[in-house]
Amino acid sequence: MAFEDLGREAAESRQRRRDRWIGVYIGVLAVILAVCAMGGGNAAKDANRKNVEATNIWGFFQAKNMRRHTLRLQVDELELQLANDASLSEPARAAIRAKIESYRELDKELTSNPKSNEGLDELFHRGKALEAERDIAASKDPYFDYGQALLQIAIVLASVAIISGGTAVLVASILVGIVGALMTLNGFTLLLSIPFIG
Repeated sequence: MAFEDLGREAAESRQRRRDRWIGVYIGVLAVILAVCAMGGGNAAKDANRKNVEATNIWGFFQAKNMRRHTLRLQVDELELQLANDASLSEPARAAIRAKIESYRELDKELTSNPKSNEGLDELFHRGKALEAERDIAASKDPYFDYGQALLQIAIVLASVAIISGGTAVLVASILVGIVGALMTLNGFTLLLSIPFIG
């Protein structure tokens, strides 16, 4: 009888140690899940912020482009006036030529202005860079979503393993937890591009 009690106590002691280690494992999964949720939230916010910034840049680009187009139409009109109106006095012709020249200078400034970084060329590159940043942030988000789901499933499976004492459920939890942690890591680094996810 005493031998059976010792065996039962030893089994219960092993079970308690196992359950404690599973509890620690669940805690680690919870920390990774929190980091994953933070990464996913930041990726979504970054994608939205970059999208708004890119939209603003493209709006500014369009306004400047319309202004440049209007200037070019005005230059064409003034050049036609010079060519077709022989009755214009020389001072009037000089004034029109000066106006054409000032419009052309403004056209150049609208096209490229490295000093202010707000010429059409610079705005185009800024808009494309913001779109690229937006796309990267948006491509990270699905990995975090899958990582969160897998980590939550791993936590549930580990909890079931404590209750049921099943080793197969614990092994399944560990496998799912590893994949969830890898998805989280990939969300931060984008080391792998998994088809149909990112």
